[in-house]
Amino acid sequence: MTDGRPLRVAVVGSGPAGFYAAGQLLAADLPVEVDLIERLPTPWGLVRFGVAPDHPNIKVVSRVFEKIARQPGFRFLGNVEVGRDLGHGDLVALYDAVVYAVGAQTDRRLGIPGEDLPGSWPATELVAWYNGHPDFQRAGFDLSCERAVVIGNGNVAVDVARMLALSESELAKTDTTDEAIAAIVSSGIREILVLGRRGPAQAAFTTPELRELGELADADVTIDPLDLEPGAGGDAGVDATAERNLEVLREYAPGSPRGKRRTLRLRFRTSPVAIHGDGRVEAIEVVRNQLVADGRGSVRAVPTDERETIPCGLVLRSVGYRGVSLDGVPFDGERGTIRNRDGRVLDAAGEPLPGVYCAGWIKRGPSGVIGTNKKCAAETTEGLLEDARAGRLPRPARAGSSVEELLARRRCRVVSYEAWEAIDRAERARGEREGRPRVKLVTWDDLLATALGASR
Repeated sequence: MTDGRPLRVAVVGSGPAGFYAAGQLLAADLPVEVDLIERLPTPWGLVRFGVAPDHPNIKVVSRVFEKIARQPGFRFLGNVEVGRDLGHGDLVALYDAVVYAVGAQTDRRLGIPGEDLPGSWPATELVAWYNGHPDFQRAGFDLSCERAVVIGNGNVAVDVARMLALSESELAKTDTTDEAIAAIVSSGIREILVLGRRGPAQAAFTTPELRELGELADADVTIDPLDLEPGAGGDAGVDATAERNLEVLREYAPGSPRGKRRTLRLRFRTSPVAIHGDGRVEAIEVVRNQLVADGRGSVRAVPTDERETIPCGLVLRSVGYRGVSLDGVPFDGERGTIRNRDGRVLDAAGEPLPGVYCAGWIKRGPSGVIGTNKKCAAETTEGLLEDARAGRLPRPARAGSSVEELLARRRCRVVSYEAWEAIDRAERARGEREGRPRVKLVTWDDLLATALGASR
């Protein structure tokens, strides 16, 4: 099938799903070479740009990725964007197989009036800003208001609420960007209101994330005790995680404010219906929900006639992610994922598209934690290797051609893994001087100058 040469696979996207897929392919019982293609000059995806800076233990998974990168047959091609520098047609012509692991790159919309007013943001953009993503350093977040509203009840919503509540001493030991630290410390925010459309028993955050809120140095956490009354939060579908969450929330409910600088308020059974303001966010209109059993072991939120308008100057929307389509790759617009069966990409007739695969959020949707991607990638790579052994992979039209030559002709400045390591060393050195894990380079110019200057 490969004329005695190693199987050549392109993995697009260097987040957890991409790295796990690369590692599993390189560990196969047949020779494989993997090119990990990434549009940014830096690898690790959401481990670098999505994990909260005050959660360094979660970022330790990058050590696993570093070991994968040191394996024979691995190459990192950073600063290479599929859709700009390479097309899908280029990849299938150059490689025996392609695995798309590009994640879910955009946010889900609320679909309410005023959603696009200045001051209303996807929470993911705030996360990217304080984590140093080079595309979001000029976002211009205005934190001068007294009340910020976070819409959503997942871990991202809890992360952004907690980050806005951190004190200077808590931020000082993280790899939060200097600009974000200064903005959060000097912000005018005194209340962070987190809204969930269903009850506390249905909230998607994990218990450790919830418990952390009570450990904030300079923020009180409150919840309306009425939200915790039997039946009020919806008793259907209460699992062990929900029970643990409810225990933590009950600890917060009776406590009186201790006079800390900020208050983080959790409010349930509440949905936004409009965002108001003259030229920018000034208030959010919400409706109180009643929870009704759906007959399938869960509950749904049904709006009542009870409405309220809450003054605020910042709205952060955290109601989910969606994948983005790639030219030439079959896409399920309803689900926001690449159309696939167990990681094999499907054509318009529902048949596997030979040699094309997907893994991670772009395969299954935005669910699970970092470790979930390992099993997801394994399913995909097992299918790919099965197809390779069975001779089902098509011969690439340009099997003897070099992707480097093609990228050079297109004047793409490729960042190798060694060049990324120069960025890594520079950031860690800057951090060591300040007692922090790293101080990130946050502009494209600085990242590329450090990477490409070191590789000359």
